[in-house]
Amino acid sequence: METDLLVTTFPAAAEFHRALSALANTGISYEMMEPSPALSLVAAPALIMDREARSLLEAAAPDVVFSGWVDYHKPETAMPDGPAPADADPDGCFRRAAIMVLATCIADYKKIRLIAHIEGNLGPVLPYLNAVLPQASYAPSAETLTFMDGYRMIALYPSRVTIAKTDDIVDTWLALERVRRLAVQTWSNRARITPSFETRKRPPALEIFKRLPGTNCGRCGQPTCLAFAMQVWTGAASARHCLPVFEEGGPFRQFQEAVLEICAGMGITDGDQE
Repeated sequence: METDLLVTTFPAAAEFHRALSALANTGISYEMMEPSPALSLVAAPALIMDREARSLLEAAAPDVVFSGWVDYHKPETAMPDGPAPADADPDGCFRRAAIMVLATCIADYKKIRLIAHIEGNLGPVLPYLNAVLPQASYAPSAETLTFMDGYRMIALYPSRVTIAKTDDIVDTWLALERVRRLAVQTWSNRARITPSFETRKRPPALEIFKRLPGTNCGRCGQPTCLAFAMQVWTGAASARHCLPVFEEGGPFRQFQEAVLEICAGMGITDGDQE
């Protein structure tokens, strides 16, 4: 069954080939999904296998670096045809991307979230993107710009991109390629764009709430997790005051990265969150 399968990808092609060598030596059953040439600047091949095969592979190749494992869902969108993108980025704002983290989205366990490191520098591009994306949330001091791509939340930083709520591995690659093209095209057209350093409104506090445990334990001093999310959104409280997530040995420490990510994407920073 589809839900019994997992999918992983790699931060570099070399890691993928090391995994393939281990698979060839062990006879582990797997499927492979290769990105089309049109996605070659943002994607490495993916492996699909069941949980037992994953355990065998990780035991056979303990030094291989995987981006992460998530439930496999058959892609509903076809990969784009066409050749690899031409060198349309002579200034190098976003040459290529490497998916460093692939994980289940805490706000929706059926979706995927990713962190990709980029070759290039998006810092100078952000004010121009802020000018062409009227619904973006821009924090100049933190050098972050957050915007929605449909229901996907995307946060841009000078050297990395985070995307939440992609549907499957192909949708993940496509979303990352759209970000790359948007950045490159915007930077190429910068002579015709007036950069905007305006700080725009943040996404709603509900996006913080979705990444909290939802237990309403009250240990943060607020009666509910939603009330606490509102406090964080307005800057009246630090996200680190959620003790089940941030205290040593807390039962929800796996939420830390997602909570800090959304706060950084909104430009919410304080001494506790540095």
